[in-house]
Amino acid sequence: MAILPILEVPDPRLRQISTPVETIDGDVQRLIDDMFETMYDAPGIGLAAIQVGVAKRLLVIDLQEEGEGVKNPRVFINPEFSEPSEEMGLYNEGCLSIPEQFAEVARPASIRATWLDREGIRHDERIDGLLATCLQHEVDHLNGIVFTDHLSRMKREMVLKKLEKLRRQRRAA
Repeated sequence: MAILPILEVPDPRLRQISTPVETIDGDVQRLIDDMFETMYDAPGIGLAAIQVGVAKRLLVIDLQEEGEGVKNPRVFINPEFSEPSEEMGLYNEGCLSIPEQFAEVARPASIRATWLDREGIRHDERIDGLLATCLQHEVDHLNGIVFTDHLSRMKREMVLKKLEKLRRQRRAA
């Protein structure tokens, strides 16, 4: 396993639309393992393949039990969602591709999702709560969208200015 470099905004690869995974082979299994290692190291709760430069419809999520430290790794291959609830959920989102920046984003509180797991087993479930938010956030990445695209122009510019300031501070250190 390896820790992969995470692409950061404004890298144009983050705007690519990812293509479906055709075959779940050894290369895909290695990518999944590397993505988990990268996400845990970052640390984060979700990572889309495009964030490590691979334009495939694959993402990993682990919403570890709060305070318990119990890992619950989940793999979503070729995820799709439908039937968004009318009820919206508000969550203070962050992103490994926009480090240390957070903003409230409204998304449907629940969705119906379909995907393949790492063994190729198809799932079709109604998902809500933080998992629904995280899955929508990561699927956005697969469609070339980052969470700041959901913000007003003013809020988006504020977040990006803070990110640039953080980068300047890191370079100066």
